[in-house]
Amino acid sequence: PNVGDRDRLAKRFDEILDRVWFTNNGPMVQEFEQSLALRFAVRHVVAVCNATLGLEIATRAAGVEGEVIVPSFTFVATAHAIQWQGLTPVFADVDPSTHLIDVDSVESLITPRTTAILGVHAWGVGCETEALQRLAGRRGLTVMYDAAHAIGCTHRGRPFGSNGLAEVFSFHATKYVNSFEGGAIATNDDELAERIRHMVNFGFEGTDQVTSVGTNAKMSEISAAMGLTSLESEMSFARQNRLIWDAYDEHFSRIPGLSLYRFPVEETNSHQYVVVEVAEDCALTRDQIVAVLQAENCMARRYFFPGVHRMEPYASLAPMSARWLPATEALTHRVLTLPTGTAMSPDLVARVASVVASALENPAEVGSCVE
Repeated sequence: PNVGDRDRLAKRFDEILDRVWFTNNGPMVQEFEQSLALRFAVRHVVAVCNATLGLEIATRAAGVEGEVIVPSFTFVATAHAIQWQGLTPVFADVDPSTHLIDVDSVESLITPRTTAILGVHAWGVGCETEALQRLAGRRGLTVMYDAAHAIGCTHRGRPFGSNGLAEVFSFHATKYVNSFEGGAIATNDDELAERIRHMVNFGFEGTDQVTSVGTNAKMSEISAAMGLTSLESEMSFARQNRLIWDAYDEHFSRIPGLSLYRFPVEETNSHQYVVVEVAEDCALTRDQIVAVLQAENCMARRYFFPGVHRMEPYASLAPMSARWLPATEALTHRVLTLPTGTAMSPDLVARVASVVASALENPAEVGSCVE
């Protein structure tokens, strides 16, 4: 995980201890929210203890009911946040070239019970927000976004945060800007922001007045301190990510059967994800390549395997979903991610590429070992 300036972080810890104010909307949380609001160019940002609760609270505050259309090609928390509230996630397919929710697939799944669309900005690349908004306007639906990957990225030349009714960000330890564990909800809707603030603090309005049902989703001061420190180092993290991504691109462009996911050149991207697609005619399968890398202590991962529609309880609740998710089905067997961030170097990237190239030059031997 990226850490940033340890001395600055330690100073913030001392400030927290000196104030003896550890949680409940402390100064660090307020500063973190203000910094994010400026960065996202939105009126309101509410910090939360994690992005999953952020999704739950945002959809609940928006009054979402019934069915919510969401891509299956995402982390399972996106669907869990819907299911946990007694709503029904309905899985849409994605565009095979962008890995983002397909608008035509969304439209084909709308029923009288549909009330919302929850898009996912995978890899920090923006969904077709304008097309989704037009569709939602025609059908009377709410649009929100899981923007867990989107900090430090742009869409249509603007930072994420103001698309749809709300966007939810993640600052989990695995993110290049992290708060140990945390998230944030961004919105320009004043009433929604007020409801969200009540919900994250048990429904309190004032010191001892509870006016609605809420939960405990508050971010702690220590998490906000890490978040602020990460933001201060964001540009150096992004430069490191780009350095590593370029190194992967240089080496993997020479390996047949593999291709790196490419970000829109007209947008800013944090390059916090190194995404590789394995061609159908590659000498080894995606799973075999991942097994080889993991055997060499390289933390390669299958993404987003096997697709949320094939996880429980969704596989049992909607067992026929795979029939209308052909792109998702293909991608979940072709995509892997590779390690990046401050712990990586171009030399390590070269070693990773060497392992993969060697394995692909000896597919029979490798296949007999990893299957």
